Amino acid sequence: MRLLPRQRVTVTAMTEWILGLNAYHGDAAACLVADGKTVVAVEEERLQRIKHWAGFPAMAIKCCLEEAGIGPDDVSRVAINRQPNANMGARMGYLLRRRPDPRLVLDRLRNRRQWTSLEDQLAELYPGSNFHDKVVFVEHHLAHLASAYLVSPFERATVVSVDGSGDFATAAWGLGTGDDISVERRINYPHSLGFFYSAITQHLGFPHYGDEYKMMGLAAFGTPTRLDELRQMVHCRDDGTFRLDLDFFRVGKDVNQFEWRGGAPSFDALYSAKLIDLLGPAREPQEPVTQQHMDLAASAQAMYEEAFFNLLNALHRKHGEDHLCIAGGCAYNSVANGKIYANTPFRQVYIQSAAGDAGGAIGAALMAWLGDGAGHHRAAPMTHAYLGPAYSTEQCQAVVQARQADITAAGCEVSVVGNLDELCCRTAEQIANGGVIGWFQGGMEWGPRALGNRSILADPRRTDMKDILNLKIKRRESFRPFAPSILRDATADWFTIDDDVPFMLQVYPIRPERRAEIPAVTHVDGTGRLQTVNETDNPRYYRLIAAFRDLTGVPMLLNTSFNENEPVVCRPEEALDCFLRTRMDVLVLGDIMIERLVERQSDA
Repeated sequence: MRLLPRQRVTVTAMTEWILGLNAYHGDAAACLVADGKTVVAVEEERLQRIKHWAGFPAMAIKCCLEEAGIGPDDVSRVAINRQPNANMGARMGYLLRRRPDPRLVLDRLRNRRQWTSLEDQLAELYPGSNFHDKVVFVEHHLAHLASAYLVSPFERATVVSVDGSGDFATAAWGLGTGDDISVERRINYPHSLGFFYSAITQHLGFPHYGDEYKMMGLAAFGTPTRLDELRQMVHCRDDGTFRLDLDFFRVGKDVNQFEWRGGAPSFDALYSAKLIDLLGPAREPQEPVTQQHMDLAASAQAMYEEAFFNLLNALHRKHGEDHLCIAGGCAYNSVANGKIYANTPFRQVYIQSAAGDAGGAIGAALMAWLGDGAGHHRAAPMTHAYLGPAYSTEQCQAVVQARQADITAAGCEVSVVGNLDELCCRTAEQIANGGVIGWFQGGMEWGPRALGNRSILADPRRTDMKDILNLKIKRRESFRPFAPSILRDATADWFTIDDDVPFMLQVYPIRPERRAEIPAVTHVDGTGRLQTVNETDNPRYYRLIAAFRDLTGVPMLLNTSFNENEPVVCRPEEALDCFLRTRMDVLVLGDIMIERLVERQSDA
């Protein structure tokens, strides 16, 4: 077996392997749990090179098994974050009351047939292997709750899942105690905060699956002037629950097809003509973004937060717990996540790095592990996300040698720096001098955020760095912010909180007196999407940031994902391709440093 040290698990001949899946949905993914510890996890999009890839995660499954050095027959169970008969009473009641378009019902049944035929798909992927009676179905929101609580550091916590929909529910919550999760209540389809947020995102001219983070970034430039109108769409109740006025939405009554069958997810407009009557015409994607759009984005963010905090405060009143675990697609709303301490009594929050549907693979696998009747217990908390494929020095060198002609033609010089301190010092000097660095190291991150192993790094002190990255490297909208990675022990000196935030899923205020020092990572509202870095979980990245601190006095770097309008790079080949076709200055590929010997794009 070739499990890497990053996975920190003792493997023996008696190790019990569980394969966890998120399949036939956006962000298809696979993971491997060994004796209750997640050792490998990867999203299909990173291998297929199609953002949010939906369908059966065949490549991710193969990748997990290859990384662990095991075969399909070593897998004792396969767990998926769906359950065929979940919430059946609510489904039948809905069909009788709402009488939705028959085409919508047929589409849902077709999708259901896909994931209930999982044994056949696995047998096709691995001919000759037997998966009969190995498949375990775990209800969608229970898998979400498990993916957060069961890998958290808490022995007791309130647990909350909020998303678009899954297994006919849009939210669920309860209490985690020891090895157990009790689900107290669900909100049923189609009353969904996720659908509300996505509908306004679409109306603002961001039509693609996963574009909600664009609206979240845009919201900081606006004022919530349309909040009273949005309150007509979302009704918050005293018990913490919420309801949509369905007249504003097509969800649940029109065709509204979601496409999950292999490839990029797609779906029709979620909003109805009544929403247009209330808010005005939708923005076309090519139209300029105006203050009116910014104000609507700010209003949608405020409406989501109002409903979200109403739920959290009701749960705190009920349970009296100060610990909170959050999962589901809405757990990626890092702006709301960063306001939990200010707007609720909760004092500690844990959000797993892949909080959305991909993370349900881990939740399903862990529920299968704990529920097999063998008296198993939770493993150690998940403190890092470096669970994806890693590549050896020899593999990186082979890629560079194969592309040497292209590297030379691009005016680049290659050197090998075997001493880590020297490598970090040289890289830190390049960053301090205005360079944009591609940093490719170790195991790929699990979840949507680059956390120092598949990252583009730059100087947070430069006022022009956001424009340089947006226009010449990332080629994306100018209003989108960039994130800071900071040494954990320096967090309180630069931010208004002092907490572990390893997965970059919370936005917090930067101290007012510090904002002018780090303009490239300070959003227009004075906040930053924080990642704290400790030496234990990523010693290489920690030492690089420390080297930059020693040079500049600033213990942080600007960190954005290593990609250019594509999924984050996975393999060294993709990292080199991205470096060569953009205007990055340096690529650090393991111990290999590739420097572009031309004027910097920042000085061009």
